[in-house]
Amino acid sequence: MAALLEQLREGSDPAAAEQEILRITGLLEDELNQRSADVAAAHKELENFSYSVSHDLRAPLSTIDGFSRLLEGASAKGDVERSKHYLQRLRLGVANINELIGALLVVSRLLRAPMAVQAVDLGALAQAALAALQAAEPARLAQVDVQPGLIAQGDPALLKQLVEHLAGNAWKFSAKKDKTFITVGSQAGADGETVYFVRDQGAGFDMAHAEKLFGIFQRMHVSSDFPGLGAGLATVQRIVTRHGGKIWAEAAVEEGATIYFTLPGA
Repeated sequence: MAALLEQLREGSDPAAAEQEILRITGLLEDELNQRSADVAAAHKELENFSYSVSHDLRAPLSTIDGFSRLLEGASAKGDVERSKHYLQRLRLGVANINELIGALLVVSRLLRAPMAVQAVDLGALAQAALAALQAAEPARLAQVDVQPGLIAQGDPALLKQLVEHLAGNAWKFSAKKDKTFITVGSQAGADGETVYFVRDQGAGFDMAHAEKLFGIFQRMHVSSDFPGLGAGLATVQRIVTRHGGKIWAEAAVEEGATIYFTLPGA
């Protein structure tokens, strides 16, 4: 900018001054577009959180209300055993709400935390995460293949969460198979960018419902089969978005799932 002002004062080299003006205008347009995209993303995030609070927290609150009424009736009749049962269900409902609120807070913090972008070895993070999962279930037969040299640019803490969520999902949804197969690697994308992926041969899901996959508290399987809140992939999606990347999935029922993502940098 200082060089441009000097050129304008001196009236010298108008062609160079014009090029500098075009360059600065382009930079300003890029920044404006990025700010507009950030505002749109924040607005969408607010919509998602509003839906989660109004929809996903309503179910456990209805459960608490129902069992409190049953507890009131059982207490009036002096039915101690039923009263204890209803009280236990009330406590479970409160615990469920606490978990949901905790998950919402974790996801919301991802949008506000400052980022420190640097080179991060996703392969090393995946190896560590999968080794911890195997150590927790030493009897499970597992074959893990992690491509070496999976270096990405991003925030180390956020990318650690991303890899741990994806590795944990691949491990969890492979639990009912005789043997667990998990592959972590990368491939060239259509535009030449690096596409990272985590692939398993577990339960998979129906691609007809893929649009729900990255929504907060959206589940592709019933909790009795695979426990969890449904916040993991929502967290992953937000981490990828903060890095300016894209995320998508391919899957088939009982044939496994592959989560793809890009990390062009923040």
